Amino acid sequence: MRTTRSDRSSSPMNGKQDWETKRKRKIADITQALSVDPVDVATLRRMAISEGGLLTDEIRCQVWPWLLNIPPHLLDQEPEKVERENNKDYNQVLLDVQRSLRRFPPGMPDEQREGLQEELIDIILRVLQRNPQLHYYQGYHDIVVTFLLVVGERLATVLVEKLSTHHLRDFMDPTMDNTKHILNYLMPIIERVNPEVQDFMQQAEVGTVFALSWLITWFGHVLSDFRHVVRLYDFFLACHPLMPIYFAAVIVLHREEEVLECECDMAMVHHLLSQIPQDLPYETLISRAGDLFVQFPPSELAKEAAAHESMATSTFKDFELASTQQRPDTVLRRRRRQKQGSPESSTANPVMTVAQPSTARRFVRLAVMGLTVALGAAALAVVNTALEWAPKLDLFP
Repeated sequence: MRTTRSDRSSSPMNGKQDWETKRKRKIADITQALSVDPVDVATLRRMAISEGGLLTDEIRCQVWPWLLNIPPHLLDQEPEKVERENNKDYNQVLLDVQRSLRRFPPGMPDEQREGLQEELIDIILRVLQRNPQLHYYQGYHDIVVTFLLVVGERLATVLVEKLSTHHLRDFMDPTMDNTKHILNYLMPIIERVNPEVQDFMQQAEVGTVFALSWLITWFGHVLSDFRHVVRLYDFFLACHPLMPIYFAAVIVLHREEEVLECECDMAMVHHLLSQIPQDLPYETLISRAGDLFVQFPPSELAKEAAAHESMATSTFKDFELASTQQRPDTVLRRRRRQKQGSPESSTANPVMTVAQPSTARRFVRLAVMGLTVALGAAALAVVNTALEWAPKLDLFP
């Protein structure tokens, strides 16, 4: 029997050839974006978001600094020695690093792993020593070890420091108030997509603590395959600082059948959700998280997140008066205040206020993105927002 053209085009061999062609094209696009002057950071962000991410650790070493807008002169600096004695964080960091054996590649010689663990301790203490306003939290080492394994100690120190003063800044406060506030975006996202799941979780009183380790480690602590971890890091580094909470939401939504079939009991639902599957369709979920970001941007969810926070704790006023240093929620709070101050905000239906503008914007963006981006509906808007939020490039040392 002859093989039809459609049979040949859908064969695994052709699928592999198509991926190799896409891979080579992507590498060429990344190389081109890096070679122009000035470097085409918008293209690098798009490459990091689109299918497969940045593909190799060698490419990540070149691109990750641009995604965080690291000034080139900082990349060549040798890290200073760290004083471990009398360091208030050393004992806790040491304990956490000693427990991080599974974060290193299986089969790595003990001597090599122990050397990397020493470097991991130094990176963490060095960043904290340079930035006394930052406070160590358990799980921070899971993020740092990812950078160490990909880019090495020198570059990891620079990248982690920039990340800690921007994307991770809210997690590094003396209290967890701001971290809890970011978790409060989870339920409004789920409610927009599947109110039944949100109602079920509310009835079970499961809360959002199950997603805490996902958020504060960028999923590094809960995923066993390092390839999936670095793929997510490509995505998160190229996006808005709140993108990890959107990704957490799409994981819950992806498991909606399991959730709804579970007994409506806090302990049962918490146990189910906290056991994150290892075989998730990562590319699909990344694309969906980007779509949800476009449909329901953080600025439109901020009021609900604040309402949840005020019910849970009495610290929201303190949160509003927190440091004016650039942090993930600073712009959101300003936009929320502006929105609340507008005449129409007090009379409009709150649901319609969110749904209508976001739907209109989505159609406009879909028309533009369909011509320019291969990932899916949301990539260009995500890239543009990331550029708006990206840490400012320091032009002078």
